[in-house]
Amino acid sequence: MEIAYYPGCSGSGSGVEYKLSTLKTAEMLGVKLRELEDWNCCGATSAHNTNKLLSLSLPARNLAIMEKMNLDTLLAPCAACYNRHRAVEVEAKADQALRDKIQEAIAMEFSAQTTTVSVLEWLVRDVGIEAIQKKVSKSLKGMKAACYYGCLLVRPVAHTGFDDTEDPSSMDQIMTALGARTVEWPYKTECCGAALATSRPDIGSRMIYEVIRNARAAGAECIITACPLCMLNLDMRQAKVEKAMGVKLDMPVYYITEMVALAGGYSPQEIGITRHFVDAISYLHSLPEKAAALAAEEEAKKPQKAARAAASPAAEKADGEEQSPADQEATQKKIEAMLKGIQKNPEKMAARIIADPERAQILAELMAQDEKKSLKIAELMVTDKDKATKVADAFVTGELKKRQKA
Repeated sequence: MEIAYYPGCSGSGSGVEYKLSTLKTAEMLGVKLRELEDWNCCGATSAHNTNKLLSLSLPARNLAIMEKMNLDTLLAPCAACYNRHRAVEVEAKADQALRDKIQEAIAMEFSAQTTTVSVLEWLVRDVGIEAIQKKVSKSLKGMKAACYYGCLLVRPVAHTGFDDTEDPSSMDQIMTALGARTVEWPYKTECCGAALATSRPDIGSRMIYEVIRNARAAGAECIITACPLCMLNLDMRQAKVEKAMGVKLDMPVYYITEMVALAGGYSPQEIGITRHFVDAISYLHSLPEKAAALAAEEEAKKPQKAARAAASPAAEKADGEEQSPADQEATQKKIEAMLKGIQKNPEKMAARIIADPERAQILAELMAQDEKKSLKIAELMVTDKDKATKVADAFVTGELKKRQKA
């Protein structure tokens, strides 16, 4: 497989670890990345806030270069770069007059027929979870991570559309394939403050703090991201936030590609983890001990699981073990029945999941309005009731935050 690669401005600066680990991840997976020839900055927020045509022409020039290279897929690891290249692909493809203006501005032919993918889309859709899992030689078992998508990777849906905008799961799928556990938390798509950390540190520091605090409150021991600016804020600025808020956070932060490459056998030095500001090595060294403790815990639970399996084989297999076709059909029927129950009486179902009446009412409203959320809750109520409660609580917390902003 060969695809075009856009390192972006951060690739040789603040996000050099992202570039190192992305290249190693591609090497591990047998994917050839061809860096765009004579690429330019995508404009990011600066161009977007200055001039509409400029904000589209800058990424369009990169895509026109890719067309000359006879490649049709571009990997843009940076969330902002991905977002800007996707924006021009969507808008220029739908508007011939706009495309003509862009071609005139960049003095190059531009058909807008290419596709830019994020790291998550590339790994989950193009490479595939099974292919990644086969390359794991050093499991991340013992790791408990909060997958942080930030505000640009999955929004706006008209430009991205790859993952759920409120409850994305692609990064969680990757981390699970690597052997780690991930937590359900309401801040997975909240903004880290972006450039506010420098222009308005009083606001930016609080936003960074809330992301890290909520990850810790959900039980996470580290944060995984796929954005250089998010990494800059959560990692480099963490000490400053600790001082401003009068707390000790001590939360290691990693790029998703660092985790894939690490699980594939590369050393922390090779992929740049030793360059992080918050100590990210000590936690990695603790994983074997954590994995052993987890294995012992799982061993101790085997008699209980065996008893559960004897009492309800289908339910036990739905809780993580491979199911036979008959069991899969039985589980699916239970999910469908649960979904019908939610649709018929969302208030009653919400009250079963959340004890607080006010929060239960909000959950009922969300399930009545959003089919995806209803299905997610139905699936978890059948397969993992504890997780259903956590996910429902995350949905409600996210909705309350939206209402506060409105």
